[in-house]
Amino acid sequence: MYILLTGAAGFIGSWTAKKLLSLGYNVVGVDNLNDYYDVRLKQHRLDILNEQKGFHFHRLDIENFGALEVLFDMYKFDAVINLAARAGVRYSIENPFVYYNTNTNGTVNLLELCKKHKVDKFVLASTSSLYAGQEMPFTEDKPVNTPISPYAASKKGAEVSCYTYHYLFGIDVTVVRYFTVYGPAGRPDMSIFRFIKQIDAGEPIIIYGDGSQSRDFTYVEDIAEGTVRALKKVGYEIINLGNNNPNKLSEAIRYIEDYIGKKAVYEYRPFHKADMLATWANIEKAKNMLGWTPKVDLKEGIKRTIDWYKDNYDFASKINLTE
Repeated sequence: MYILLTGAAGFIGSWTAKKLLSLGYNVVGVDNLNDYYDVRLKQHRLDILNEQKGFHFHRLDIENFGALEVLFDMYKFDAVINLAARAGVRYSIENPFVYYNTNTNGTVNLLELCKKHKVDKFVLASTSSLYAGQEMPFTEDKPVNTPISPYAASKKGAEVSCYTYHYLFGIDVTVVRYFTVYGPAGRPDMSIFRFIKQIDAGEPIIIYGDGSQSRDFTYVEDIAEGTVRALKKVGYEIINLGNNNPNKLSEAIRYIEDYIGKKAVYEYRPFHKADMLATWANIEKAKNMLGWTPKVDLKEGIKRTIDWYKDNYDFASKINLTE
């Protein structure tokens, strides 16, 4: 089987590609290698994938319909997993246009080509940010109609576009909503990578609010497993992929301090209006429909992430951080 995997050089994308390849899939990976964060990290992930049999990489942007169409003409895809996205809540407020262009319009480009080329399975990566204002734990039936950032709104646009193409053209769609993904070779704009690098270097870490906010931190390898399982035919379903065990940010920092052996220096800033105070996934649907449960808790996941950081210290310590 040939799987088109967009965002293949991204954090979750690279782990998902490795999982697909280990199961014997042929993976056609695409990525535009944009510079939202340090491109050297994306290239590091891509170099590892390029060494594996069955991986074929094409540098292109899912906003470019013409380039995508050439790719669909080159290969006969059995499914599309769309992980290409502009991420980051705060930056989406500064530059909303790129978020809608990639996250919403790019998804429509892929759906239109799936319709044209009769690709009947589509997996979309979405976000727990859509649950802002809802009671926890978050279940997939919550009315997520009031996104509080352009990032979340652009993902909502992608979700409803997927439903439209399912309804009109019969494309089988699984939307997976991710909850605060972290792990080795993670994004340097996310708290875990940032805090590891800054605490190790003796630099202050920036805390928005008082650090009491909690997140359903989910280890990337678990997320990749759930994403691959989402290739199952379901009709149209939205499924949470989270740890179902929220931890306070202050707890994550303590684990990092313990494994690095240094204390954090704090710099406090006001809590951002577009952020969420807490996230907590109900994952009963993922258990029942996909047979998926997370295996790695936060303490073990941070240990594995720091082990990767130490093993790749000469490279990882030089990655530029992005707020």
